[in-house]
Amino acid sequence: MISSNNILTDPLQASAPGKNFAKMYTASRQKENRIYSDEQVALLPFIEPSHIHYEEWQVRKRSGSRLMDWLEHKNKPLFIQEVGCGNGWLSGKLASLKNSFITGTDINKTELFQARRVFGKKPNLEFAEGDIRTIASDATFDVIIFAAAIQYFPSFDQIIGAALSHLNPAGEIHILDSHFYQTDELEKAKQRSQLYYQSIGYDEMAKFYFHHSFDSLKAFHYKLLFNPLNFKNKLFARNDPFPWICISVL
Repeated sequence: MISSNNILTDPLQASAPGKNFAKMYTASRQKENRIYSDEQVALLPFIEPSHIHYEEWQVRKRSGSRLMDWLEHKNKPLFIQEVGCGNGWLSGKLASLKNSFITGTDINKTELFQARRVFGKKPNLEFAEGDIRTIASDATFDVIIFAAAIQYFPSFDQIIGAALSHLNPAGEIHILDSHFYQTDELEKAKQRSQLYYQSIGYDEMAKFYFHHSFDSLKAFHYKLLFNPLNFKNKLFARNDPFPWICISVL
């Protein structure tokens, strides 16, 4: 068993977008019926078929399985950080990777405390408040994951640059379960988000939800491991809407 990186310089320091975002995010998630019981979180991505977000969790189950298969085939110990881990369900699954150590980070204390309650007994898993920008400068990882999280960071270049600075030479950044847009689609996507948050009574959340384009990837060395626009994937992957992006140093 490998041990923790002891990555956080100060685990009590939250980073941007900060406490206002965390409170609003939790409240809007409650409105959306996305706050789950401990019993439900322990079983995710499996959830009762009657749940309002059942189909969404089917998508996340498939994307999570693809990621797990990719990492298992590396057949070596891995230090992994999940940025924006939320209630910890994916970090909990990643902890099953043999001889690996997982750190889930988030600025949302409500979900972070739940993650610790549900998954805290796993010996190779820890949860800490913060994100990739609040860790010790010499901490490095083999894998850094943004699952349904990259849209909460305003600058794609800055957050990926920060992640790359903590990546081992052969390491990888994985981005999944988030939309990416063509440049000419961005404005309409922003308008849809604004209208959506207005419809649930949380207009201000639109200020914390950011839309990234495929063009933003051009500054980095990346591979598209799952392309939702590929005809074969449309046919056999049940129209999973999100790309799976892998970024590396070289």
